[in-house]
Formats: sequence, C-alpha cells, structure tokens
Amino acid sequence: MLRNLVECFRRDASRFGVAQQGVTVVEFALLAPVFFAVLLAIFQMAIFLFAQANLQAAASEGGRLFMTGQAQNSSMTRATLLNQLCPMIQTLFNCNNLMINVQSYSSFSSASATPPTLSYNAQGQITNTWSYSPGAPGQVMVVQLVYQWPIIGGPLGRLLPNNANGSAEMMGVAAFRVEPY
Repeated sequence: MLRNLVECFRRDASRFGVAQQGVTVVEFALLAPVFFAVLLAIFQMAIFLFAQANLQAAASEGGRLFMTGQAQNSSMTRATLLNQLCPMIQTLFNCNNLMINVQSYSSFSSASATPPTLSYNAQGQITNTWSYSPGAPGQVMVVQLVYQWPIIGGPLGRLLPNNANGSAEMMGVAAFRVEPY
C-alpha cells in the first residue's frame, strides 16, 4: 500500500512539474499591475513635462511683449495679455485657470522669481492677489504664468502634487530688462 502511494505521488508530481498551461496567466497577473503602473507614470510624466515646456514658451512670449514695449504702448491689461497667450496654450490648459503675475523691479538683485504660495478659501478656490505692473524702459520685469496641473492618481499620484488640493503647481517664468522703446 505504501509502495502504491509513493508511486502515485511520484507520477502526479512529475506531471505537475511538466504542466505549464496556467503559468503564463499567473505570471501576467503578477507582473501586469506593475507594468501598467510604470506605463501610466511614464505617460503622465511625459505630458506633464510637455505642458511645462508649453507654459514656459508662453511666458517667454508674454515677456517679449513687455520687453519690446508692445504691451506698454497698447495699454495691455491682464485680460488682453491672457487673450494674447491663450491660443498658445489652450490645447493643454484651461485659460480660465491660468494665473498671471507681472512685476517690475529696479534691478535684477531685487527681482523675485520664486513660486508664489497659493492660499485657498473654504471652498478650495485660490485667494491670491496677483500684481500686474508693466515696467518702464530700463526696468527689470518678471512675468510668471502659474497653473494648477491636475494629477491623476496612480504611481505619481503621491510624488508630484505640491498643492493642498492634490494638483501640481506649474510655472513659466521670464525675467528680463525692458528695452528702450
């Protein structure tokens, strides 16, 4: 009886070692979540960096309007500046959520290009007041475009957000001296 039991076990064990019909499914079930999480993180980071470059290009274009005196000569307001820049960024950004901060300084040493600290009210809306001070010839100006980029949950969902509402603060900055016009 013991001999029959050992023989049966040996025969079943050898069949178990050769059978591989379900191995691929099990391996896929173990590795697929990690693979898709990394793939999502790569796509999200690529879109984030592309949007950041797009916002920086818009800030440079907005700065060029002030640097050459076009904005000052046409009495450009924050709304008209937004209308000028919106076609450049509207494919990736909601122009209504774009925050524009334009400041003028007497020298580069006194200029500040640090990211603003966003403050929120009880409804989660931003309560910051943004300055809009078009510079005069010879002054140093800093143009900041600030946007809250929504972060999709997942692998980067805890790494990128730096705002209280779970979004990432994205900025485009241009600092320059206004040319004589």
